[in-house]
Amino acid sequence: MFTDRVSSLQAEGAYAVLSRAQALEAQGRKILHLEIGQPDFPTFPNISQAGVEAIQKGQTHYSSPAGIASLRAAIADSVSERLGLNIGSECIVVGPGAKPGLFFPTLALVNPGDEVLYPDPGFPTYAAMIQVAGGIPVPVPLREENQFSFDLGAFDARLSDKTRLIVLNSPANPTGGVIPLADLQHIAEKARKYDAWVMSDEIYARLAYDGLNVPSIAALPGMLARTVIVDGFSKTYAMTGWRLGYMVLPAALAERVELLLTHSIGCTATFTQVAGVEALLGPQDKVAENVAEYQRRRDYFVAGLNAIPGVRCQVPQGAFYVFPNVKSFGLTSKEIAGRLIDEAGVAVLAGTDFGAGGEGYLRLCYATSMEVLRESLEKMAAWFKSL
Repeated sequence: MFTDRVSSLQAEGAYAVLSRAQALEAQGRKILHLEIGQPDFPTFPNISQAGVEAIQKGQTHYSSPAGIASLRAAIADSVSERLGLNIGSECIVVGPGAKPGLFFPTLALVNPGDEVLYPDPGFPTYAAMIQVAGGIPVPVPLREENQFSFDLGAFDARLSDKTRLIVLNSPANPTGGVIPLADLQHIAEKARKYDAWVMSDEIYARLAYDGLNVPSIAALPGMLARTVIVDGFSKTYAMTGWRLGYMVLPAALAERVELLLTHSIGCTATFTQVAGVEALLGPQDKVAENVAEYQRRRDYFVAGLNAIPGVRCQVPQGAFYVFPNVKSFGLTSKEIAGRLIDEAGVAVLAGTDFGAGGEGYLRLCYATSMEVLRESLEKMAAWFKSL
């Protein structure tokens, strides 16, 4: 009845669990939400005000498909400073959220039958975008003992002459892991050898802890010409509902992707883009404050999880997720996640919502209040003890 490209698509686990949680809340149950990956902070006031003023000034009409000139210039300057590169506005394409930055370059680069390597466990959209493009998804395991970086032996074994694209995510959803520079150098060498493109999802790049600067593969020699950086404003600036993201990519590819945007989305809302300019050019102290608060929550939450007998949780280096190992309980990730919401009132995601490699793990988001984290730990500790 339907085409292959849509028949295999599945919903994101986070939205399915959210729907379940809302159904239970409608029945009068109290549910503690650790499933949805979005900041609990409001959008910064100066950013919201810039968006409101743009609407009041009538900036509510069509704009260039690639984005307004002021935002593209601000993004180019910001990325150039972060990576120590010289990137021009012609290499920037703006979209409504970061997901177009995942889908459209994949459509522009991957032909049916091409292979695409991507992290497992990883963000569910990676497998979806590969399938829609007609590519062959090739999952590469992330290893807990490697701080959830790639198993480089498995990575090398999965490379072939059919490899067209390599997808990276650092800091990562769902693990919070950061790919170390040495691993990036190894991946870059293989990408050059196999003439493969790299897509580097860096949406959490500024949410890193303990003073860590997250390296980008695009900054390595010869890699800018074969790398697509995907980033956005949702996580860093608490702008999830504004739908504003961007791609950094070679100018020739940017032209092709702009055409895909033209014929699908048309353009991104102008007033949203004006707010994005303010986000980048305005004060950045609130970003640092939020990162410090996330780190405080991370430290508290990881310590609490590790105090539960049978739970083992690595300290994530970035993003705002923990990925505890719950293999000792002898239940699948889905069974544990399902019973936690039904029996303990704590909404979490099964590791397998992010791929087969997530079996034996849970993903919990700590971008919520300390009170919610404290109560969640109490309820989870009591539930796991009851097993």
